[in-house]
Amino acid sequence: MTRKRGNRAVRVVALVVAALLLPACAGLPTSGDVAVGLKLGESPQDVDILPVASGPVTGAGPEEIVEGFLEAGITTTDNWDTARDFLAPSLQRSWSPSAGVSIDLGADTRTVTSSVPDDEVESAETAEVQVTLDLVASVDESGGYSEALGSSNVAFTLQRMENGEWRITQAPDGIVIDETRFTKVFEGYPLQYFDLGWSRLVPDMRWFPRRQSPATTVTRALIGGAPSEWLDPAVQNAFPADVQLAQDAVPIVGQVADVALTRPASGLDATTLARMRTQLQATLRAAGVAVTEVRFTVDGRNLDAGMADVVEPSATTGTLVLQNGAFGRIVGDEISPISGISSEISAITQPIVSIDVAADDSRAAVQLADQHVYLIGEGSLDELDARPGLIKPALDPYGYTWSVPAGAPTAVQATGSDAVAHQIAKAWPSASAISHLRVAADGARVAAVLTVGKQMWVVVAAVVRDSAGVPIELGEFTQLTQLSEPAVGLVWLGADRVGVLADPSSPRLLTQMVGGPGSAEAAPSNAIAIAGARTASGVRILGANGELFAHAGSAWREVASGITILATRAGE
Repeated sequence: MTRKRGNRAVRVVALVVAALLLPACAGLPTSGDVAVGLKLGESPQDVDILPVASGPVTGAGPEEIVEGFLEAGITTTDNWDTARDFLAPSLQRSWSPSAGVSIDLGADTRTVTSSVPDDEVESAETAEVQVTLDLVASVDESGGYSEALGSSNVAFTLQRMENGEWRITQAPDGIVIDETRFTKVFEGYPLQYFDLGWSRLVPDMRWFPRRQSPATTVTRALIGGAPSEWLDPAVQNAFPADVQLAQDAVPIVGQVADVALTRPASGLDATTLARMRTQLQATLRAAGVAVTEVRFTVDGRNLDAGMADVVEPSATTGTLVLQNGAFGRIVGDEISPISGISSEISAITQPIVSIDVAADDSRAAVQLADQHVYLIGEGSLDELDARPGLIKPALDPYGYTWSVPAGAPTAVQATGSDAVAHQIAKAWPSASAISHLRVAADGARVAAVLTVGKQMWVVVAAVVRDSAGVPIELGEFTQLTQLSEPAVGLVWLGADRVGVLADPSSPRLLTQMVGGPGSAEAAPSNAIAIAGARTASGVRILGANGELFAHAGSAWREVASGITILATRAGE
């Protein structure tokens, strides 16, 4: 029998506050992280709530049992104890829900097929049930998220137990959650890894159930895990492979994380210990854990771990524009010039196509109407790339200007301030075209809009650099999201998101997490350019008539006019 999912044997019976109120008879917890209470002015309604499913209904048939089992994937309490109630005792022990997550469009799109017709359910002893899912994404065992569009078939075997109830005897490991509730059940945590020069931290997003202790979860993932495969060529972990957690808990006391490590940690040098602490402390803070210090111990003895020096993201803010021949930061109705750059840009007589300013305001990469790429510094204008068909250039945090012809995506080159061009090996080998390219603020990742086959994709790849910081090759790219219409612009919105201005006929702003889901919203109707920011709310959009738009809640507000060029900043 085949049918679309209809009445459910399992209902979502409650929405429970993430931090459950303790009954009067309950004891206080004796392990795990110290929970942070409500902030001043915060009400209980502001706290995240989680959906909770119920167990099997007496007399449910094979299809209803499978539907209930899938629904119970939203309830992560006690290692998915509710979902295990749908399984036969033998499978309850071996089934591994943490093997991965299949994220589909929703329960109403699932097609359930049973080998047993309805009129034979009462007499049958075994059944085969197949569920067809409309997948949108998946999460692997390590918490890595990837888009996975398409249909997928999931098979189950069921048997009638001695008490007459149907239970599942064979099922794949992992769980299924619809895309609407995925982010209510799972949380994204950006693990932090060092770049190849030990100078910058690079985020690697992972997804874990919300009810798990964040401090223990991310510490375990960082110390015992590895970077995502696509990112691995550009980063490194300060924790040696033989150093592991000695206890499966990371208590937080007085905003200090006590991390017990195995004995090999006692022989590590001061530099390694400092990098370990810096990396873990940044990971905990990025995960929302309130810590001021990470303290390592071995067999109860403290390890003297300092902090490593890392390059922090630029604190420079402000929207950069060319307005009425003047270039600089726009503040109200005035343009605040950038020393050494603004005057050089204002002196250019040829029409300007794009401007990308270094994070420290020391230089700018520009493209002029001849499509050539130039580097502007104080008192200098140097031509860097004169190849035909170039896309807009992008500066990286090491001062290299990236350029590539739209029709030759493998021909990426990065040119230093000395005007010496370096060819980037292994750049987009399967792509036939490229329309946009932006290097992240950490310099270890590059995002692009590529044509692969006949499909347009937003992708990201690792940037491999030599010991001097020169980019020498790209890792294999990973696809973030597919575009149905051409892109107008690509930017970074903070460390873990990219923004894509797409569809010139009906502009939309796509905000796509690197290693997570994305969202879409209408952009101003005449949008022609976009500038990134350190946060998604700081994005700016340029209209065809020179209007500058900024977010005002869920709408767009015109904040300036008469803008000729909306410039970008390196890493954004």
